[in-house]
Parts: sequence; structure tokens; C-alpha cells
Amino acid sequence: MVILYVITGLSTGGAEIMLYNLVSRINRDRFTPVVLSLMEPEIWGKRIEALGIPVYTVSMDAGKPTISALTKLLSLVNKIKPDLIQGWMYHGNLAGQVASLFYLAQIPVIWSIHHSIHSLESEKSMTVKIIKLGAYLSHIASKVAFVSQASKLQHEALGYSQKNSCVIPNGFDTSLFVPSPEAKLAVRTELGINQYSILIGMICRYHPMKDHANFLKAAACLLKTYPDVHFLLVGTEVDRHNQNLMQLMQELNLSDQIHLLGERTDIPRLTAGLDILTVASAYGEAFPLVVGEAMSCGIPCVVTDVGDSAWIVSHTGRVVPPRNSEALAHTWQELIQLSSAERENLGQAARNRIIESFSLEYVVSQYENMYAGSRSQKSSMVKN
Repeated sequence: MVILYVITGLSTGGAEIMLYNLVSRINRDRFTPVVLSLMEPEIWGKRIEALGIPVYTVSMDAGKPTISALTKLLSLVNKIKPDLIQGWMYHGNLAGQVASLFYLAQIPVIWSIHHSIHSLESEKSMTVKIIKLGAYLSHIASKVAFVSQASKLQHEALGYSQKNSCVIPNGFDTSLFVPSPEAKLAVRTELGINQYSILIGMICRYHPMKDHANFLKAAACLLKTYPDVHFLLVGTEVDRHNQNLMQLMQELNLSDQIHLLGERTDIPRLTAGLDILTVASAYGEAFPLVVGEAMSCGIPCVVTDVGDSAWIVSHTGRVVPPRNSEALAHTWQELIQLSSAERENLGQAARNRIIESFSLEYVVSQYENMYAGSRSQKSSMVKN
């Protein structure tokens, strides 16, 4: 069964990483994955190709759909001749659905939505238009798979179909993200800090929804009581070339305690080196990968109550309101005041939760079952 995954782009992000995880584990005796990126494939395109999976691109500029891009999309779909199109994120869903309408054979189209909607006012104007158009087109999709229950409810309130929707959460490779005392020592050595220093981290790209300002203001608040705590920030554009970050760090007098590493490829090691992982997002999160990855490493998490973050951490972490740096700092303090054994027990409970409820193997099997069901549905349509 040839499955064509249509995705917006393949730069670093949670949805892109989840696609890689899925196609790397899918049963290749039953399914033949092919990936089509609307924009240039970038880093995750190369990694998917290294799995022996073809990666095509429409080479579209961000936010600039053109007739030539549509023509190339249709040409590639005709060349690949998929049995099923799996859209990945808003633009990929729309492109996959449009491509199927121009194809002579009936191709089932499944959507995958990785975003939660706090408010349409928080989104870009083009994204708002696509979200609203998606509400109409979702009724003709074979299936709409949301990565979080919160996202499903938010979209249905905007008119998305309830009849053909389901929730398939992100899954985590618990053999790659593992507890590591060696990583804790190595990361502190790299940063040039004391091996006993508390290290709090946030791993995400620089974007307004991630609310780095909230994290930094909470850091400044915590340091008044715990001046030896250090903070690790990792992600695209999270480096010393980012003038907004540098200016805020200077204003808050944080330069000595904040470590900006930019985009890295050793995320499992860096994650396992933390004492606490934080998601400080103001909006937009659906099912953040970094939370499950940290929990798999046995790292307690403090998250803002956005998307399904609270459901993921459950009793193994802490939840705070978004845009409330004082609450975030106070909750960090609660975890710091725990003994090492208490934090370790919390981390072990977190890892157990990921193994029991969010393993990559379980999530991949859910996608495979959905694909098999779509094939049966197509066969029934053809007979009729």
C-alpha cells in the first residue's frame, strides 16, 4: 500500500520529527511510504531519505501558493500513484485534499492536525484562512487525526467534522530517550557549570507561541532565591544572534545563568542532562514532543496549561497557567525543594507513564490500523 505523506516542510519541529518517527517504524512489508514536501525538504528530508524513503518537493516559497506549484504537485501525485494520501499539518492536509480532487482514481485522504487553537487572533492571516477552509473540507476527508484531545475539541467548535475524527497522540522512542547520569555530568561539563547545579531547560524553536519571554522572566524571579540555578535554551534561532533574546537577557541581568545552544542534533543527551524541563508556551501547542521525550528520560516537567500538556504529564509533573512567570518560578521552586530521591521518583513515574501510554510502537500501530481501514473503505467505494 503506497502512502504519500504531504507535509508543509521538513525543517526542525515536533510534527516533522513525529513524521520521521512514524515512517522509520512503519511496517514496510505492508506499507510503502513516500514523502512530498511543499517547501524545500531541509534537515529532516535528508534523514527520511537515509531510511530509503523517497522524498519529493514542490519547492514552493513559504506562504506563496502558485499555479506552477499546483501543477507540480499534481504531476508528482500522478507519478507516485498513491493508494492513500496522508496530509501532515494544515497546508499538507489542504494540498493533499486538492490533489485528490484532480486525480481520476479515488484516493482516500487522511488529515493530521498537530496544532491547538487558543484564539484565531493569535494566528497568521493565511493560517486563519486555511483553518476556516479546513472546516468545510474536513467533511470530505476520509479521516481527520488530531494529536490531542484539546485540539480536536477546539477544531470541532470551529466547524470541523466530528463524524470522521479521531485522536492519535504523538509517540516516543523510549530506547533513544533514556535516563543518563553520564549525560547530566557531560552537559554540565560542556556548559562549564558545577556538576551539582540545578539545570532547567526549554527545547523549542524561537516563536511567539513558545513565549521565551515568559521563561526568562521566571528565571529572573527564581534567581532571587536560588542564584546558582542555570537555564538551558535549545532550538532554531535560540542563540546569541537573536537580538530579542539577548536584549531581554541583558534587561533581566541573566547573561551568566542562561546558556543558548541554538539548533542541536544531540537532543536525547541534552534532555537527559536536565533536572527539569519546561514548556512555557502561551498558545498553539497540541501535543508537544519535548514533554514526552523528557519524561522518557526520567526528567520531571513543568508545563503551561496549553493543548494536552497537562494530560501528558498527569501526576508526574506540574502545570501552570500560560503567561504567568511568577507561577512558573514558584513551581520550579517547589521541585527544587524536593530531595534528589523525590525528584528521581517523580522522573521514574514520568518514564513509566510514557512507556505505558505513549510508546512509539503503540502509536505507529494506530496509524497502521487507520491506513488499513482506509484501504477497506476504498475497496468498498470502488465496488459500489
